[in-house]
Amino acid sequence: MTTHLWHTTKEAYQNYLRLQRGMSKNSVISYGLDIEKLIGYLAQYEIDESPDTIGVDTLREFVYEVSKDLNARSQARLISALKSFFRFMMSERGREDFPMDLIDSPKIGVKLPDTLSLQEIDMMLNSIDLSTDEGHRNRAIIETLYGCGLRVSELTSLRLSDLFFNEDFIRVIGKGSKQRLIPIGKFTQQQISNYINNQRKQLKIARGFEDIVFLNRRGKQLTRAMIFTIVREVAKQAGIQKKISPHTFRHSFATHLLENGANLRAIQLMLGHENITTTEVYVHVEKSYLREMLVKYHPRQKMSFTQ
Repeated sequence: MTTHLWHTTKEAYQNYLRLQRGMSKNSVISYGLDIEKLIGYLAQYEIDESPDTIGVDTLREFVYEVSKDLNARSQARLISALKSFFRFMMSERGREDFPMDLIDSPKIGVKLPDTLSLQEIDMMLNSIDLSTDEGHRNRAIIETLYGCGLRVSELTSLRLSDLFFNEDFIRVIGKGSKQRLIPIGKFTQQQISNYINNQRKQLKIARGFEDIVFLNRRGKQLTRAMIFTIVREVAKQAGIQKKISPHTFRHSFATHLLENGANLRAIQLMLGHENITTTEVYVHVEKSYLREMLVKYHPRQKMSFTQ
């Protein structure tokens, strides 16, 4: 059997994704798990084909079998991982053919990201009791997520040394450990400064976390799970009925910028999207918004028609 060869090749592939493609840890793990599914399938059915020799028929049967339990989006990710793996085999291991050529991803409708209105975001900010131990911190967290469009991991790893308020910028470490500068408005700066100069000053900060901006009661870095909990609790306090997450503020950041005339390329740079097609999902939100504005405000829409 070629199981050992598959595992060593999979490890080399993951190293390639991490070191040469600069992919995030979570993405590397996800792609590796998809290749593990293929390895498990080959072992289960005792198919003795190596990464160099496996053909389109075997791969098509594998995709068909596994896809029975997957939705369209998960199927598409699996096929994307397989295509990436065999491109690696061609570029790095000398495989001459591309066995995924005839296997297409399922069509996925564009899922418009959920967003909050500015009024809803202000409702959340205003619902936070600033007299509590975490009041200023939680308000700064909500405003930073929305004001800068950060990912959760970027928020939790934000450092004091990353704040350049005199230049109106912050520095973040994004996916694949890539750094980028993001402009930050005065209102967002004020919320962060209020937290730093009030509640954060009163904490006994644990060793190694002196430079981390957002800390828990024990003076340590907040986890992703804690940010999710904070967001949901604040939304509940504000009476927001939508099912939201920290990522909702990132979507709202991009959508509101686009609605108010920002350039798509600028939004791409601020969000840290490597490919502008990732950012283009917000164009669909913009189209929906523009249609709504036409129906609501154009004088032609207010006319009644008779034959």
